[in-house]
Formats: sequence, C-alpha cells, structure tokens
Amino acid sequence: MFENQQPCKKADFKEKKGSSTLSTDSNDSPCTRDAIIEKDEVSNTSKQPSYCKDQAEKLSTQRERSSIPKAHGKDGEHWIYPSERMFFQAMRRKNWNPQAEQMQIIVPIHNAVNERVWHEILKWESGWGSESCGGPKLIQFEGKSSQLSPKARWLGFWGYKPPFDRHDWKIDRCGKEVDYIIDFYSGKEKGDMLSFYLDVRPKFDMNGAWMRLSRGFRDLFSKEKT
Repeated sequence: MFENQQPCKKADFKEKKGSSTLSTDSNDSPCTRDAIIEKDEVSNTSKQPSYCKDQAEKLSTQRERSSIPKAHGKDGEHWIYPSERMFFQAMRRKNWNPQAEQMQIIVPIHNAVNERVWHEILKWESGWGSESCGGPKLIQFEGKSSQLSPKARWLGFWGYKPPFDRHDWKIDRCGKEVDYIIDFYSGKEKGDMLSFYLDVRPKFDMNGAWMRLSRGFRDLFSKEKT
C-alpha cells in the first residue's frame, strides 16, 4: 500500500480521558499547524528563491495513501497525503521557514496524527449506522487555528493552556453530514520526546450533543461493570 515511506520514529499513542496522545522522539521537528491531506493547487516555484527551489527538487515526490475514505470519489478511493516536496512548498507558501532535511520527520508525524484523528472518529461513529454503507467517509477538512472551540474557551477560563491548533472535519455518514472538532494540545516534553494531545469529538450541535450524551452513558455503565 505504501511506497518509499519512513515510519514516524518511535511514535506512540496513548489514551487519556477521551483524548489521544502522540509521542515521537524527533527533537528538531516543529509542530505542523495545519493538517494537509491533499492539495490541488500547484505552487508558483518561479516566485521562490533559488535556494528554496534547490531544496525542493531534492525532496521525495512519493505520496502515501491514507486509510481515510473520500466521500466524493470512486468506490474505494482514499485521501492521499502530500509528498515531502509538496509539504515543503506548502509551508513556504505560508511564509514559514522549513528546512528540507526536516521533511523526512515532519511528514510522517503529520500523517500519523491524521490517522489517529480518523481512528478516534471511527470510535465515535461506531454504532451510529454507517456500517450499512461501508463506514463513514471524509468530505472535507478545515484548519481553524485562530478560532478557539467553545470547549477550549471554557477550559481556558479555568486556567488551562489553549490548543496550538484546531481542525474541523466534516464526514459523510450514509448521506448525513456530521461535523467533528479536533483540538491539538502540546504535551510535556521528556528529553527528546514530543507529545501531542488530540481532543476529538462531534461538534456540539443537536446531533453531536446526543452522540456525546450517549457515549457518556455508555462509558459510565461500562465502568460500573468492571
């Protein structure tokens, strides 16, 4: 399925009170603030400094197929992650200062984080009917790093640090659109280890509120049985 892809170095996920944690031993990789799965736009390399073009040309163009099904695609079609070169060029367009040698670390981390987000969404979607049509599919995603979610604002009121990023994902559940909010928090660094906390949950609308309530009761009863 995957070609010429390096695994995320010592990536480790842990569960913590409804959130997921990703840890990696990369000590020189900045946190990527936007999850980029697939970009149709082509960068205007003529506007980039020559040293940037030289760096980009050395990067891999191999792309990794995600486990995330596309809602508006052919049967069995999945979202495709960007190559190292695409990721580097996207960061340049955002006026960041990426280093080509970091792409071998950043891209696998980015992909692993998105896979974990999808894993958490599948856990939420379990039992809500999407099994009858082959499971949920991703319609679109949007980065909203400048907009705090209501939950993040509430936690901030009580003194908690805000998330460093937020994404909104819209999924297709057998023709019904369901919105999810993902808040990304920085965890404690232990030596060379970086950690991220992912708070994945349905948006707090009528449907999302019912899903949260149902899961709360389910978790409560499961604890009583143990």
